[in-house]
Amino acid sequence: MSALPAGWTLSASAFNLTPEVVRAEHTAPDLALTLVERGLASAIEVELGQLWRGYPDATLDEARALRDRLDGVGGRVSIVGISIDEWDGHRRRTDDERLAFLVPQLRTSAALGAHCVRIPLGQAGAILERTLPLLEELDLVLYEEAQGHQTPAAVPGAYALLAEIDSPRIRLLLDISMLMPALPVTYLEELARGGVDDTLVALLTDHWREPETHGAVIDYLRAGKVPGPVHTLYMNLLVRFGRSDIADVTSVLPLLGAVHLKFWDLDDSDDRLSDPLRDVGTALAATGFTGTLCSEWGGQEWLDDDPWEMTSRHLALAAALLSDRPPSASLQRASTP
Repeated sequence: MSALPAGWTLSASAFNLTPEVVRAEHTAPDLALTLVERGLASAIEVELGQLWRGYPDATLDEARALRDRLDGVGGRVSIVGISIDEWDGHRRRTDDERLAFLVPQLRTSAALGAHCVRIPLGQAGAILERTLPLLEELDLVLYEEAQGHQTPAAVPGAYALLAEIDSPRIRLLLDISMLMPALPVTYLEELARGGVDDTLVALLTDHWREPETHGAVIDYLRAGKVPGPVHTLYMNLLVRFGRSDIADVTSVLPLLGAVHLKFWDLDDSDDRLSDPLRDVGTALAATGFTGTLCSEWGGQEWLDDDPWEMTSRHLALAAALLSDRPPSASLQRASTP
């Protein structure tokens, strides 16, 4: 049996358990721990704003406690999701205030035992390079995460800044939501149930990557035709779902330190799930990549599936494809009717 390439680590995101966090029958730290306790992964990603009510202020004792609990079951935090709240009431924060907003998050992440944090691509902007001294002090790497439509062609300045800084402490995280050959079957079904026009649903189904499809999506939105119950869901077409090919991001792969293996459901019709995994695996192997590849489930927005089962099955599929082993037939079947 083949193994993952040396230096590659599969991990799981506690974000996958968001429905359980919202249900509040267990605390967010307790839920994050279950990913290790149930044997899904030994390395996990966490969202700092989801773990504790004290966000963004330092929760160092709580962080150390969770680190110790994870260590006790053979687990660790790989990457911590952090962010900047750009507004203080009705006033936009200054760059100094934005940096100050990040500092306690970086310290808490280090207390968790993480070696990496991530922030949305371009959000730090002018303060990105100013984080370097603290990153050095805390032995952290900061990843800027690119997803959806954020290709190098779409936001060249953000990638140029990463290249200009050229520090091993500030790298790129690629979310493979950028590389979707087709839309999730269950998502299309949800749009149809929500009342989106059949003609548009058919266009999204059969011609997702075509330029005219993007234009049709915008026209439909501007015309006020999107039904209220699926309006938020519809916006994924403009923000979270990408239509690029691996060739569109090849130029920035040398900046890469981590990958989000984003998935929405487990329906692999026409290899819509498998192809991006294969493509990114081949590209990473060619660049000598080392780092984490994290299973992140975005379909919780419209699906009620068990998040642990979804994550477990996706990790098994990813492990098979990334190690060049053919996945079993059971892994390729849809998880939802």
